[in-house]
Formats: sequence, structure tokens, C-alpha cells
Amino acid sequence: MINKDLNFLLNMAKVQSIVSRKFDSLSVHGIGFSDFMILYVLYNAPGQRMRRIDLAERIGLTASGVTRLLAPLEKIGLVGREVNERDARVSYVVITENGEKLFEEAKVTAEDIATTLLPAKKGKSIQLMTELLAELGGNL
Repeated sequence: MINKDLNFLLNMAKVQSIVSRKFDSLSVHGIGFSDFMILYVLYNAPGQRMRRIDLAERIGLTASGVTRLLAPLEKIGLVGREVNERDARVSYVVITENGEKLFEEAKVTAEDIATTLLPAKKGKSIQLMTELLAELGGNL
């Protein structure tokens, strides 16, 4: 038998897998769930740009992990690079105009999926879970 904390985390990992599978329908937009998360964070970032390391930290990946995810998005023109005018060693990931448009379209699909997964009658439970996830680092 395992303790309740470990049991909770194992079940949270299972739910994350289920949620990721449900969001596979974002493929109609040509992106996956991780791509959507990146576009979401960039879309809402000040100036719609972030340093790679900050983006990686925000979505809970390593710098190399986020670089691997960004390469195909950059190749298809959804994100780009911008050099810091004051420090050439610093570059930013920026969402492109095409990336903004695709994000706005995919957001409708993602919101429909979320509504299906989380019926309105669970509002209070969702608020409590949102608070717990924020405490655990889930603060996109």
C-alpha cells in the first residue's frame, strides 16, 4: 500500500495523460497540446515574447526540451526569434502573426475540449484544484 500523497500524484499523472489524449484533437489545427501551451504562454507574455529559458520554466520543461518543441513551430512559421538590441547574447522567442491566428482558432477547440472534460457543475471543485495546482507550480 502507498500513502495518500503518492496515490494522489499517481492519479494526477494518469489524469494528465487522459487530458493530453483528449487534446489530440488539436491536430486539426496542425499542432499538439504542448505546442498549444507554448503558443498560449507566448500569446499572453508581455510583448508576446520570452527568453527560451523563461518559456521553458513557465511550461515546466528543460531548456533543451523547449528548444526541441520550438524547432518545428519555427519551421512552420508560428514562432520566430528576436535578438535583444542591448545584448546580442540574449534572444527571444516570439509568436508570429500566423502563430497568433492559429492560436486563436485552436483556442476555440481547446475550450470546447475543456468544457467537455470539466462540466460546469464541478465549479467549486475546480476552484479548489486550481488553488492546489498553483501551490504545486501549475501557474501558467
